[in-house]
Amino acid sequence: MLRAVLYKVRLVRYAIGANGWVVRLQFWWFSREREHLIFASTLGLIPVSLVIAIWYSVNNQHAFIEERQESVKIQGYSRELRCLARNVYHEARGEPKAGQIAVAEVTMNRVASKHYPGTVCDVVYEKRWDRIRKRYVGAFSWTELESTSAVDRKAWERAQEVAERVYYKKEAPKVDGALFYHARRIRPRWARSKVRVARIGRHIFYR
Repeated sequence: MLRAVLYKVRLVRYAIGANGWVVRLQFWWFSREREHLIFASTLGLIPVSLVIAIWYSVNNQHAFIEERQESVKIQGYSRELRCLARNVYHEARGEPKAGQIAVAEVTMNRVASKHYPGTVCDVVYEKRWDRIRKRYVGAFSWTELESTSAVDRKAWERAQEVAERVYYKKEAPKVDGALFYHARRIRPRWARSKVRVARIGRHIFYR
């Protein structure tokens, strides 16, 4: 204890005889009670740590939300593509590739139209009231069948490929703007009020 007091006295004498700011800083440091400084420094670290923790938590939460949204988006795209591929398969699996593309185009044109639902699956499985049959009828007849699972593996793979290319607009339009089609063997009354766009395979397309 005595030794420490003598050391401080020497420092005081030295500081009085010198004008350098470094010496004065040393005098200030050694003449202070360091326990108080350490306590004050520790208290100052608490709010800093809280700020860092909050910042880290917020940024992690944003990253999680963005990752979750991206995951949901990808899942949504997968479901939409599957609905489109199923429509191509059941409506046109026996058609040439151009005919399958045309069916996929009509589906996507309906999605883009304000007169139809806004998603592929909703368009494919849409039902509307039929005044003649007095019941709701599917926009695509295959959706009313009990079993609609794909059985021809090669045809299903082709339908998936066509659906993906049309969905991502990798194919040039073949029935630009068409919203309707029917088999060539029939003559529905609604076709009389539509504009014929093309005849591909066993289907005739209208807008």
